[in-house]
Amino acid sequence: MNILRLLDKLSYDKFFTTEASRLETITNGALSGKKAVAAVPLGLGTLMATSAKAEPTKREVTGSTLKSTLTDALQLALVLEYLENEYYSIGLSTSGLIPSADRTVFMQISKHESAHVSFLKNTLTSLGTTPGAKPTFDFTANGKFSPFTDYNQFLILAQAFEDTGVRAYKGQAGNVMSNKVVLQAALQIHSVEARHASQVRRMRANKGWIELANGGNMPAATNPVYAGEDNTNQAGYNTGTLFGAAAGSAAYDEILSGSDAQTIASLFIV
Repeated sequence: MNILRLLDKLSYDKFFTTEASRLETITNGALSGKKAVAAVPLGLGTLMATSAKAEPTKREVTGSTLKSTLTDALQLALVLEYLENEYYSIGLSTSGLIPSADRTVFMQISKHESAHVSFLKNTLTSLGTTPGAKPTFDFTANGKFSPFTDYNQFLILAQAFEDTGVRAYKGQAGNVMSNKVVLQAALQIHSVEARHASQVRRMRANKGWIELANGGNMPAATNPVYAGEDNTNQAGYNTGTLFGAAAGSAAYDEILSGSDAQTIASLFIV
């Protein structure tokens, strides 16, 4: 994804108000050509085999291709939201797990995740795509974790899931920008996930942000969540030049490709 092109797109003051949905236009067969080819990344199906960072190759982009790119991204987001929603639901219903002082936080986060699931399912349905069924989750990751008997491990996985969500939504921005309504909602969810992540990180006595791919007192099994977050090169500029690599890396969250997000989620899917 070209983040500069995306930001330039979002800075257009009529983007969210009067510009016609490019997906709708293309679906109706009214738009084709080099602009569409340049602006739309490959579909998530291709992403699963390559990377969300890959630049689009020149090929004909049809309405069905755009729709698949959009709905595949939404299906991935739905899996992540299913995971978070069920995780907090079980945690809150597990007697004696979450201290009373922290329950309010997780009750609020749980409400958000439930709302995200409903939004994604409704959006997919409105686009003529059947939402994927909720997977069967194993939050122990085949015995590697015990989040519902150990509150510290509950917090560790909560942080990992939220940090994954932040990077995954960012990674899919280019894949949903063909529909301005969905893009706006996805960006709104992205910022909420970031607040969740910051809150949970602080509940673990960590900083609210990520420095140098260091999750902050996290087990090695969570390393894939933070891989690449030590990047200090943004559009050719070394962000660590003025204040050091830690501050430079923390100033930007890196995207998580669709395939990497799927791999992380798959650790907890039976």
